[in-house]
Amino acid sequence: MSEEQEGGAGLAQTGRTLAERMAHRLSITLPDRGNPLLRRLIELVNTDDELYGLWTAANVTAMERLGMTDHGPVHVKIVMNLAVKLIRALSHAGVPSSVERNYGMTAHDAELIVALAALLHDTGMSIHRSDHEAMSLFVVQPVLRRFLAELYQDVAVATVVRSETLHAIIGHRAGGRPLTIEAGVVRVADALDMAKGRSRIPFEAGSVSIHSVSAAAIEAIRIEEGAAKPVRIAIEMSNSAGVFQLDQLFREKLTGSGLEPYIELEANIEGETEKRLLQRFRL
Repeated sequence: MSEEQEGGAGLAQTGRTLAERMAHRLSITLPDRGNPLLRRLIELVNTDDELYGLWTAANVTAMERLGMTDHGPVHVKIVMNLAVKLIRALSHAGVPSSVERNYGMTAHDAELIVALAALLHDTGMSIHRSDHEAMSLFVVQPVLRRFLAELYQDVAVATVVRSETLHAIIGHRAGGRPLTIEAGVVRVADALDMAKGRSRIPFEAGSVSIHSVSAAAIEAIRIEEGAAKPVRIAIEMSNSAGVFQLDQLFREKLTGSGLEPYIELEANIEGETEKRLLQRFRL
């Protein structure tokens, strides 16, 4: 599926029956890079009707009832890929995950935790926007237990992975306090779903505001080796209005994530035809 088709899959589908929505489901993909846990997880995710039903209900709440951007399969697929890229970049830079430090687990386990949390973090939207992060904790229990029973034979290990995943889910809320690297990664990755106008802030469709204009200015996001800090998040913007997304919205998610010592952000503005007010922004 192309980027344009995936973007379309996130649009409101008012008037479609549940059967029609389920029949046009988006395939979830992720480079597993030799991680058998991730490979099996993606197989399970793409055949799980309960999880896709939760994503569908979350999208109805967000898009069709509240007029927000999507919180379903397109969003979680983007966040999952960003989160796994980020945890891998941190590992490559010598920053161990919390489950490696605290439990002697592996980087593969940490990748699984951030992937699971990213996939499940907005399922509470299937009930309501208000306090959806906390509601996600109990909504996902049947799905999470089912997946982990397939992924781990050791019950104690599966229990720890479940607890770490749930912590990462609740840690993405506004004002949340992630206590692990994995939870901080999911929180930051959620905020990074902003490219090509995908603002996480609701605004009236077709309106011209700082939210809509700044969201439209974000062209691309890359995760790469940093200079002053281990990892750099590089943002390409077509207009300096995009600074609002970074300074007001991304800064809020990075602050308190626990990743502040490890991540630097640099945004470059290219192709402006307006009066150039800014060429580079660093955070």
